Amino acid sequence: MDRASNVSPTTTTSEHLSFSEKLRYKLGIGIWRADQQFEGYLFLLPSLIGFIIFVLIPIAVSFFISFQQWDLITPPKFIGTANYVELFTTDPMFGTVVKNTFWYTVLIVPVQLIIGFILANILNSGLRGAKLYRMLYFMPVVASVVAAAMVFRFLFNQQTGVIAASVWQLKGTLLSLPLVQNSPDLLASVKAITPPDFLNASAGGIWPGWALVSVAIFTIWKNVGFTMVIYLAALQAVPETLYDAAKVDGASRRHLMRYVTIPLVSPTTFFLLVIQMLGAFQIFTEPIIMSANTQRQLPNAAASIVTYIYQNAFSFQRMGKAAAISWVLFAIVFAVTILQTYLQRRWVYYETD
Repeated sequence: MDRASNVSPTTTTSEHLSFSEKLRYKLGIGIWRADQQFEGYLFLLPSLIGFIIFVLIPIAVSFFISFQQWDLITPPKFIGTANYVELFTTDPMFGTVVKNTFWYTVLIVPVQLIIGFILANILNSGLRGAKLYRMLYFMPVVASVVAAAMVFRFLFNQQTGVIAASVWQLKGTLLSLPLVQNSPDLLASVKAITPPDFLNASAGGIWPGWALVSVAIFTIWKNVGFTMVIYLAALQAVPETLYDAAKVDGASRRHLMRYVTIPLVSPTTFFLLVIQMLGAFQIFTEPIIMSANTQRQLPNAAASIVTYIYQNAFSFQRMGKAAAISWVLFAIVFAVTILQTYLQRRWVYYETD
């Protein structure tokens, strides 16, 4: 940056400037003035217009539609809060998809964080070939989610899937054992073994159901590499001097992990927790590809809030109800995010703390 751009007009005198600087000062070139703020807004205008057209206006329109009855063909009809009342009083499917979405969040987020953190620590420990392993673990992240979901759909197929074939093979092996053949009770139990319907089985008791668990397993496999890379970057930013100081004080590996590593990467954990919970609440492609039939109909056990929004909008032609569900989802996500932001004060440690 040249001298003219750093000199305030109120303190600059002509004897301190060269001829070119005097000329630039007279013309106002390279010198910021308080009355030039409009120029900054002018540069922001293209992005601002895009935000207004493609984000702000659709949000406002969706809120307006949530109070309408609209089938995309006939003109919208104002019905007040009837769509919201229906969701919480007479629509049993809405309660199912809300429960499923929370199950997705509970199954995906903690497991993904734990596995990603463990992998990052292993790769950060000086493991030979760490770059190769890092690439292999990250490859699913950049793979097409549709193609990968189709592969898992075949793997979990009850009739022709590899996992089902392994179950049948295990059953045959157990039946051939003398111990099983000589025990009528054990023989009956082994004969009852059949592969579960991974893509359609519904919940039972506290068990969320194989359809939901299968989607969660695929989602974890697909995204854990991203978690690992973010954690790895955070671990590599931890100063070695802190570990050395803790070792001098007699800290064991367990103490180093508990009192040094985990607190120093807690901001990264908070960041990953927020974005992964947002992703789990908005899960859509994974259950649609893995569990839906050829008519794009999902089993109730695998449906999420976003898939239910899609069904109401484009299968049932109920745009008003779909918009109402969207705003309920927004309220849930907003409340959870605010709660996370409040609770992070208790367990997230920043460098200024």
